[in-house]
Amino acid sequence: MSKLEETKRIWRKADAVCFDVDSTVLQDEGLDELASFCGMGKEVKEWTNKAMGGNISFRVALRERLNIIRPSKDTLERFVAQHPSLFSKGLKELVSLLHQKGISVYLVSGGFRAIIKSAADELSISSDHIYANQLLFDESGSFSGFDENEPTSDSGGKKIVAQKLKEEKGHTTLVVIGDGATDMEACPPADAFIGYGGNVIRETVKQKAPWFVTDFTELINELKTSNCC
Repeated sequence: MSKLEETKRIWRKADAVCFDVDSTVLQDEGLDELASFCGMGKEVKEWTNKAMGGNISFRVALRERLNIIRPSKDTLERFVAQHPSLFSKGLKELVSLLHQKGISVYLVSGGFRAIIKSAADELSISSDHIYANQLLFDESGSFSGFDENEPTSDSGGKKIVAQKLKEEKGHTTLVVIGDGATDMEACPPADAFIGYGGNVIRETVKQKAPWFVTDFTELINELKTSNCC
């Protein structure tokens, strides 16, 4: 059995699916959009590309990007209010189908919970199924950093989350879907990784992912036409 066929077989029998958020669930990169909102888009996007390409530590890139933006609590709240979720094509249908099949859906992101929460609500994904980062503010509401204890704040963090889900939630067949190197790192312990390039194609992911798709319809059809064997 080829790696592609094996990945499809695992996909058909998955009991849990972890989605990356930026450029996967959503069409854009939340931190890049926040940077643009604050007038610092170009500088931050350069760091995003470095992080997603796997060339530097994700935490280093995250720290550098936030030190450029330094969003206040008020700025963050205004951004969230003015920035509705722009879902990738077919994503809502896929999540709905997974829910119908009783498959647990998680959002595992190097982005920030405050930005992701509204998208999760639209997808009927509960807060305890979100693994993401937390921005920190001082008493005046000024930016003071981010919680570095969150596993998703560093390279390899999604691997830690995947292991936690298998150990604590009892999932036996876990699939990770995402566009970046940090998503690919989660397999193993995840049982399979599916690369997604519907919004942006990371060459490293395209080359190394056993199954690489640019349209979620392909995943939907695989679930609908399979006998789960």
